[in-house]
Amino acid sequence: MLASIHDDPPILVCADLQVEYLTPGRRHVILDGDAVTSRCLELLTLWRGNLWPVMHLKRIAQAAWFNPASRLTDWIAATKPRPGELTFEHPLPSAYSSSRFVDYMSNIRTVRCILIGFSLDETILATVAEGFHRSHRYQVVADAVACRQPGTGDAAAYKHAVVNVIGNFATIQPSAELLGTSGAVAV
Repeated sequence: MLASIHDDPPILVCADLQVEYLTPGRRHVILDGDAVTSRCLELLTLWRGNLWPVMHLKRIAQAAWFNPASRLTDWIAATKPRPGELTFEHPLPSAYSSSRFVDYMSNIRTVRCILIGFSLDETILATVAEGFHRSHRYQVVADAVACRQPGTGDAAAYKHAVVNVIGNFATIQPSAELLGTSGAVAV
């Protein structure tokens, strides 16, 4: 089914766009972070320019490597939420670990979300899988998501494998479909 993105825009969900993932020398730094951040900014600019709904997820874990008091959990400056944009902090990988997020998602008429950002193998995967079981529809933009480098093996192959798993619970699409001029998005 195709719906006009202008008439009924889905919510753009920006997952864990935090400084932590771009800081050199960190254990879970994202290697293609600059390219993914650029693609996320393009989509965020499109949504903001059209005054479409934007939501931000921020992982605040209690693990030793993710210190919430550190400046590393701050938003990437260009992606920082603006007034009127929703923000949800979540302690576990799934955004549904935030009771505020669950309440919000339970009270909107049609749940259609487009997910972009970091933590593909944690936040995005967990949120999409849990949302699927709640009958919430998600789309993941394959070239606007990234995950940390795996301990061993090829990072690109790891990302591809995670995206394939997510494809069982969500639609996978390239950003070109959203940035194109057609004004329609598959839902």
